Amino acid sequence: MGILENKTRARLFYKYLSTVYDRINPFIWNEEMRADALSLLDFPDPEEAMVLDVGCGTGFGTAGLLEHADTVYALDQSEHQLEKAYAKFGKQGPVAFHRGDAERLPFATNTFDVVWSSGSIEYWPDPVRTLREFRRVLKPGGQVLVVGPNNPENTITQKLADAIMLFYDEYEADRMFKAAGFEDVKHAFMGPSYSPDVAITTIGRAPE
Repeated sequence: MGILENKTRARLFYKYLSTVYDRINPFIWNEEMRADALSLLDFPDPEEAMVLDVGCGTGFGTAGLLEHADTVYALDQSEHQLEKAYAKFGKQGPVAFHRGDAERLPFATNTFDVVWSSGSIEYWPDPVRTLREFRRVLKPGGQVLVVGPNNPENTITQKLADAIMLFYDEYEADRMFKAAGFEDVKHAFMGPSYSPDVAITTIGRAPE
């Protein structure tokens, strides 16, 4: 387990990263990549769509989700990241913010049409447990989409990356999502022009 796959360490890490996060993020996860990921999902009518953004951070993914839903529920464990998000959307605007734990979502079973999470899975101590929690809050037939860091090809780089946080390939993603009970699991690789496969995006459906 990497040093940042610990909730206390991750919160401390984001206390400092939040000050520069929005300046760094476009070099790793940009609007084009976000649009490509959003295109993989089937959204209901925006007025009716129930959408959750887990690990919302400063709200980059949330902003994209608002193009498809009038209201987005957003959760993060970092108060510092959430403060940045509040400054963008307000505390009483189209985003219903919650500070909380991805492993214990404060929502009822069968609530959401879509659960989205970008740039969060790499910090989860138990990804399968968290994905099962996603499945719990999804409506039957609802979709999950998770963006995480693709495994580096170089063995030395891979070992270094794993010492910090979770990196994985499509085979491990397939295993995790199916162990969590998802169906129709598919993967897409995304990234900026200088590293087009840096991120792995996985989608699946909750059983009907």
